[in-house]
Amino acid sequence: MDTTVVKMEEEKQNDVEDNFYEEVDIDDMEYDEDLETFFYPCPCGDRFQITNAQILDGETIGRCPSCTLYIKVLYDLVSDDDEEGEEE
Repeated sequence: MDTTVVKMEEEKQNDVEDNFYEEVDIDDMEYDEDLETFFYPCPCGDRFQITNAQILDGETIGRCPSCTLYIKVLYDLVSDDDEEGEEE
């Protein structure tokens, strides 16, 4: 990929992260097991969304498919090793 394109994408991502509508804890979002997606109400009437796959890739931005708003999703990834340590 052209380095100019990569730089533009990085700048675009930085703009998104700096100008989000709201910070939302993932525990406050609704989870759909069939879609493996977290949802949160958007003021436009639709819902912000972020998938499990996006979260595992390190994404923190939930987007609304109906408008230009986006949210920053707050979460901590827990590995299988962390969960086993908590059970002991």
